[in-house]
Amino acid sequence: MAHIISRKHAARPLPSRLTHTTAALALMAPALAMAQASEPTSALPAVKVKAAVENDYKADKSVSPKLNQPLVDTPQTITVIKKELIQEQGGTTLSEALRNTPGITFQMGENGNTQTGDSIFMRGFDTQNSIFVDGIRDVGSISRDVFNLEQVEVVKGPAGADIGRGSPTGYINLATKLPTLEELNAGSITLGTADRKRVTADLNRAVPALGSGTALRLNVMAQNNGVDGRDEVKNESWGFAPSLALGLGTPTRVFLYYLHMDQDNVPDGGVPTFGLPGYRYSADHHTVMDPAGVTSLAAPDSSNFYGSTGDYNRIKADMFTARFEHDLKPGVVVRNVSRFGRTEQKYVLTGVNAVNIGNSTTATNGTVTPPPAGVTFGNPNSWVVSRSRQAKDQENLILTNQTSVNADFEAGGMQHSVVSGLEFMQERQSSSSFGTTTAPAANLYNPNPNVSLNIPVATGRGTGETTTVGLYAFDTLKVSEAFRLNGGLRLDRYRTTYEATGAQPLGKGDLLSTWKLGALWKPATNGSVYIAYGTAERPPGSDGGTLSSSGTSNNNPNVDPSKATNIELGTKWELLDNRLAVTAAIYRAINKNDVVATDAVTGITSLGKKRVDGIELATSGMLTSAWQVSAGLALMDTEVEVTNNANQAGQPLPWSPKVAFTSWTTYRLPMGLTIGGGARYQGEAKRNSNAEAINNASTGAGLDTLPDYWVLDAMATYDVTKNLSLQLNIYNLTDKFYMQSMNSGGSRYTLGTPRAASLTANLRF
Repeated sequence: MAHIISRKHAARPLPSRLTHTTAALALMAPALAMAQASEPTSALPAVKVKAAVENDYKADKSVSPKLNQPLVDTPQTITVIKKELIQEQGGTTLSEALRNTPGITFQMGENGNTQTGDSIFMRGFDTQNSIFVDGIRDVGSISRDVFNLEQVEVVKGPAGADIGRGSPTGYINLATKLPTLEELNAGSITLGTADRKRVTADLNRAVPALGSGTALRLNVMAQNNGVDGRDEVKNESWGFAPSLALGLGTPTRVFLYYLHMDQDNVPDGGVPTFGLPGYRYSADHHTVMDPAGVTSLAAPDSSNFYGSTGDYNRIKADMFTARFEHDLKPGVVVRNVSRFGRTEQKYVLTGVNAVNIGNSTTATNGTVTPPPAGVTFGNPNSWVVSRSRQAKDQENLILTNQTSVNADFEAGGMQHSVVSGLEFMQERQSSSSFGTTTAPAANLYNPNPNVSLNIPVATGRGTGETTTVGLYAFDTLKVSEAFRLNGGLRLDRYRTTYEATGAQPLGKGDLLSTWKLGALWKPATNGSVYIAYGTAERPPGSDGGTLSSSGTSNNNPNVDPSKATNIELGTKWELLDNRLAVTAAIYRAINKNDVVATDAVTGITSLGKKRVDGIELATSGMLTSAWQVSAGLALMDTEVEVTNNANQAGQPLPWSPKVAFTSWTTYRLPMGLTIGGGARYQGEAKRNSNAEAINNASTGAGLDTLPDYWVLDAMATYDVTKNLSLQLNIYNLTDKFYMQSMNSGGSRYTLGTPRAASLTANLRF
């Protein structure tokens, strides 16, 4: 027997990179031809007339008061993803919105656990705890919906001066929809594959009866759907976000807004990577494969669900914000923002682990366990995959107050734009301890989701609390019309405490200091060239205030904060009468004293120095009054330069593809028809920086690399009337099999969306 193949699960062909590149170019070619034909260079008056058309892709400024200069004059890589672009793509989650910036990857989990929220890696580092809403840190590991977002801002590079402790490679800021004085009533109804059903409404109205400058806004959403390509997995959620604005158009403005989200999902514990191209079989597997002359085995169907229909992931999130703004005089604005947020998450899910094909299993201590009864190598239908039951019961609370002053003035013969502020924040995370329990093994090729599995029982509870006081000041100096300097400093005094059942209370406190400095030259009014340097720090306990006395934990309070630096040289231009933004940047990021936990035997591994070198190119805006485009390319070279583990020296960082590309374009044809589409490419990414772990079969089975992939999407919108349009989205046109994410052990993956479609009725009334 040379090869065992499951008849049900034949391997899918893998189209070449060239094929997808050609398809992507072909998708854009008709629009290019139409643009050349429809807009001659001599038609300057027509261009001016159409300049008033809304630019749905290009943003001129950040909503953050800390970033007080136009984006073209800000010495840092910033990608702004507007709600119009997300809507065109049929996006509903933050993860889907982030596809519009290259170089972001997603991880499924580690240490046997499975992530259920936005697990985001950016420029080689974990960014899931550096997500902000209106400049305030968000809490909880949840999957965020975009129904109440005006835009998503991705700020890359160390930004400790902006946000305090956080990721060494940047942060993500979500801008909330707030009331305006214009009348707006919009809604959408979506039906799609996987029994997708979604309804949204966005209602805004000025209410002069309540006072001059008063407006109300209400955003609501309800959704119920399966997941394309996956059996049993379900997402059901609803949310509403009322908001009130007072004093719009006056020197004193008040915004009061609230968000409630409720999710009740059947979570996805993943699909075994067993049998996929590149899968590394364990030494135990080879004891039965080698005598039979077998080198590869069939992968299970990607739609298989290995959990129980009783699995659940229930989330309730509430956030109340009060914002006050007052113009003291022209050019001087004082702001105060207070927020209380609470997120509760409870889940029970089933993760997949090792596959048994009739082999004995050898433990690390040498103990040999025979295969389960009835499992034989000669009968693939008997093969099984072990499973673990995972549970979570966690509550996150945040209470914060921010006061800031923005002031523009002249001093010393130079124009200054100063931002200064004081922040108080208290974060609290309380979670039960469950551990990971085993569940009966599932049939590898034909799992039964209707089997009843045990519910993990909590064995204790831990509570972590972090109190932070932050003080910052930034200044942009206009030395001349062509030259500007930008600098900022932030100090954070923080204290983290942690108490858990049966454990000694722990505490950690320190003073963090971070800063940034940039120089910008404007060779023309519509462009800039800059060089910038910034720092960031991330102390133990940054992720929910959890501390540990274990010598193998990277949350040990005796560990010093990791420190990151970033130097970036870039240029930004606004072309085509400021309709199109084009940016380019080259950077080097260094992260020192990064500590990662390994296991009880080897203890803590200190990755003394990690390096990321990269180039990013991006464009967004309008090529013509009818043709819009958004695209980005990221190139990364990563390396572990200094470490006390020889197997990691010189290795690339995990989840860091060398090449990533994203694009989206639309063209508006006569008679109300708009067509468009996009292409995304993600290069392969290693799951581990430990060369021994990914090359030695004795360390266990798994897939060592998240494979590269191309995905093509398309859309068409038709304006039925001025108040109704129909939008068709088709995802993954070529039905390409790809993995969206993988766990750090390489044993399971999350399926990327196969070919799917949705039809949306967009209403304005």
